[in-house]
Amino acid sequence: MRHLRKNGIAISGGKQKRQLRNTGYFHGYKGYRFFGYSSNRLPFTSFDEIYATIQYDSKLKNLLYGKMMFIETAVKCVALESILHFVQSENIQDMYDKAVCSYKNCPSFFSSDQKKKAQQRKLNLQGMIQSSLTRAYKAENPKITHFYNNVGYSGVPIWSLFEIITLGDFGFLLSCLTYDVRNDISSRLGLNVSADTDRQLAYKYIYTLKDLRNAIAHNSVVFDTRFREIDPTRAMKRCLEQEIGLSYVNFKTIGDYIILMCYIMKLLDTTKTELRSFVRDFEKITDDYRNSVNPNIANIVIHPDLSARMTILKNYF
Repeated sequence: MRHLRKNGIAISGGKQKRQLRNTGYFHGYKGYRFFGYSSNRLPFTSFDEIYATIQYDSKLKNLLYGKMMFIETAVKCVALESILHFVQSENIQDMYDKAVCSYKNCPSFFSSDQKKKAQQRKLNLQGMIQSSLTRAYKAENPKITHFYNNVGYSGVPIWSLFEIITLGDFGFLLSCLTYDVRNDISSRLGLNVSADTDRQLAYKYIYTLKDLRNAIAHNSVVFDTRFREIDPTRAMKRCLEQEIGLSYVNFKTIGDYIILMCYIMKLLDTTKTELRSFVRDFEKITDDYRNSVNPNIANIVIHPDLSARMTILKNYF
């Protein structure tokens, strides 16, 4: 507390002492004193503002977690239906042979190098899946041990595999599928593919949400999107711009992740009532934060056109 006071942060009393202990100096103050990158310091003058920022971030994670789990489960189920339709089998090896792009079944216009890359990606996918199954078996996950420890089964079915792979690994699996399967998944989801000639939208959006999901799961900072690891492609931006009526999308603010989640949830037939409630909750959390900190801080953390973008989003429903 003395150190913070020396650095211009007003802090005193038993309540703030406990808050500092609970949030931690390194996790709390050091983790939340900047926006996006370390050189972009937030102009905090009191510990109340720091604590309000930590609470804002925590409330965002609580709000997003349940929706993220819904999206992950639902999109996996849609992709699973598509793969089983094409493979006509629950066998993972049949998925490799019939639904995964490789040297033998890649498009005829692929160059020799492209064919080799497709084959390498297939081999990488096989390695990833085997590692996932090995970890699950070692952890005695009943979704996997049920099949390996039963003489009546010859192997783990595709649908059981989908129960244990991470969202990032699921995105990689989608990226390895043949064009026809990826096209079918996009069609089943109802994605706007007018600018997505290679049918990459589904797995690109999954990769984008994966970054947010992992930040939530590991209690990392989310309010400033520092977790962002993927730059949106032209197709990713155009899809949301055209569908929702936005002038731009860049995923540099948390609002764009709210927009993407709502777009996907709408495709999954989430009701207007639930979608509007989700956005209102986000707006209330953000407004409460705006009112709890200095305007100089709020103007950095909250993008100036966030309210207008949320209004456009609600009209989209």
